[in-house]
Amino acid sequence: MNDFYSVEDLKKYFPIRRGVLSHEVGQVKAVDGVSFDIREGETLGIAGESGCGKTTLGRCLIGVLPVTSGNLFFMGQNINTMRRREFNNIRLNMGMIFQDPYSSLNPRMTVGDIVGEPLLNFNIARGSEKDKMVAELLTKVGLSKRHIYRYPHEFSGGQKQRIGIARALAVHPKLIIADEPVAALDVSVRATILNLMRDLQTEFNLTYVFISHDLSVVKHICDRVMIMYLGKIVEIAETDELYSRPEHPYTKALMSAIPIPDPTSKKERIILPGDVPTPVNLPKGCRFHPRCLEAKQECHGEEPELIEVREGHYVACHD
Repeated sequence: MNDFYSVEDLKKYFPIRRGVLSHEVGQVKAVDGVSFDIREGETLGIAGESGCGKTTLGRCLIGVLPVTSGNLFFMGQNINTMRRREFNNIRLNMGMIFQDPYSSLNPRMTVGDIVGEPLLNFNIARGSEKDKMVAELLTKVGLSKRHIYRYPHEFSGGQKQRIGIARALAVHPKLIIADEPVAALDVSVRATILNLMRDLQTEFNLTYVFISHDLSVVKHICDRVMIMYLGKIVEIAETDELYSRPEHPYTKALMSAIPIPDPTSKKERIILPGDVPTPVNLPKGCRFHPRCLEAKQECHGEEPELIEVREGHYVACHD
């Protein structure tokens, strides 16, 4: 078990209710039995198509969503079995950057109140001391202390995301879950925010879980990458290893869709048939087999295990 963060057989199901009495008629299996480690100081990327469960997984890791079953060991403690007061103490070591900087900031609060709210909630600082810490945080993310009394609507998208990053840093966390932190930003702003996150990681010794559907961004910032499909991990490896030697057919298809900034270069695109199945009625066997171009008979009835094919490179495939 990893000393920093270990996930064991994590499941998160959402009930489907119908009728006047709201009877449960099914379940959405958003995350369905995943196990992996997060190493201290690394940036672990979680990638996959929309609906694969990556955002749900990130929110379970930080305790925003309660898990259905499984264990989450953070710094040697099982946070899934903690009482609320115990969890609040360890919650200080976690922060989250949300995808949409427009909707993640309260429009009726000033920047000083937004960034300072975690300091008040965890009784870290109040009054002038809080204002001083907020000003320092804003400076760290490339803003100014004069922005403290302004409101979110007065800032650009990139500046709003900087405010979100400052809020995540307020309690000096060890782990930050970054859920599509640059997806809503212009291309010209993305590199600036990614470089800021890297600089802050070095300065504060942060560990990132970086959730994204953009594999070119993931390659730029992540040390390891985990590919998810319909609530399952299908492949995980060091970034250079995964991008140079992908093993799972789904990973290969995703890699083939990465654009090349050279109009003269031609790249063979792997087009997957069909659509992503619903997580309510999952395919038997390998969940990817209805769309897989390399599917065999055993893929239809037997679910593959995640096995190590090379050092640090794990794949869930019968091939």
